[in-house]
Amino acid sequence: MDLSQLKMFKTVAEQGSIARASEMLHCVPSNITNRIKLLETELGVSLFIRKGRGLVITPSGERLLEYASKILTYCQEARRALEPSSEPAGILRIGAIESAATGRLPRVLSKFHQSYPAVQVQFSTGTWQQLVNDVAEHKLDCAVIATKDDHTDITYVNAHKESLVLIASPYAGKISVPQDLKGKRIYMWPHGCPYRQALERWVNQNQVTVDITNIASYGTILGCVSSGAGVSLVPAGFFEQFKRTGNIKGYTFTELFPVQNYFIKNSRIDLHPARNAFETLLRAELNDV
Repeated sequence: MDLSQLKMFKTVAEQGSIARASEMLHCVPSNITNRIKLLETELGVSLFIRKGRGLVITPSGERLLEYASKILTYCQEARRALEPSSEPAGILRIGAIESAATGRLPRVLSKFHQSYPAVQVQFSTGTWQQLVNDVAEHKLDCAVIATKDDHTDITYVNAHKESLVLIASPYAGKISVPQDLKGKRIYMWPHGCPYRQALERWVNQNQVTVDITNIASYGTILGCVSSGAGVSLVPAGFFEQFKRTGNIKGYTFTELFPVQNYFIKNSRIDLHPARNAFETLLRAELNDV
């Protein structure tokens, strides 16, 4: 077993196809096929099962993938540690919840690209649970989420506090008190979303019963609200991005406290110039939010 084999194995597992893996690795498919077969022979297990034109990873392959991801990550860290300049370079895998991705991060990512052109950013969105797991398992280098959990492999850094805005169509009528939500349909992300939790606390404290529809997409929520179908509670960064183009009106309430957003990283990885540079820029850019 060597690093090149592990890299091939990991790429095939992620792509689900030797053909696609060969394109990414700039290597002929037959070479990858032979190296995977040698790896399976050495380990005495099957790593993939052919399904149609693609491959499905086996339970043994899933287990090996965990170790391969860690080994390759540590090798990258070792290379960075030995580089004379240690300037931010290479691949930086960033994740974020959708509200941060559409609200606050675009300008941060743009400035980061201008400041560190040698860094190739790979960006993805997901739920906070998925992002925490991906950072812990070295699938992501860092992420921005809006909830905090006790995870032994994760370091949580306060990024910024996100104010909350209740949005509605301009034709929905003025909303000045929680009681004005009676009879209105409310569109929110499913249970576990901190912004939904803030809304539920607010209406419960004011003894208001509301009808909440689960929608796991801010784009869909915006479409429903702007059409006059209902209202939603969203981060201020999201509202600021879409208040002009989304045909929505915003309302703020002192009883709705800002939600803390966190920058998370793997606590086992100390030296990562690109990640550390992004963390510094993120906190500086969002310090005045």
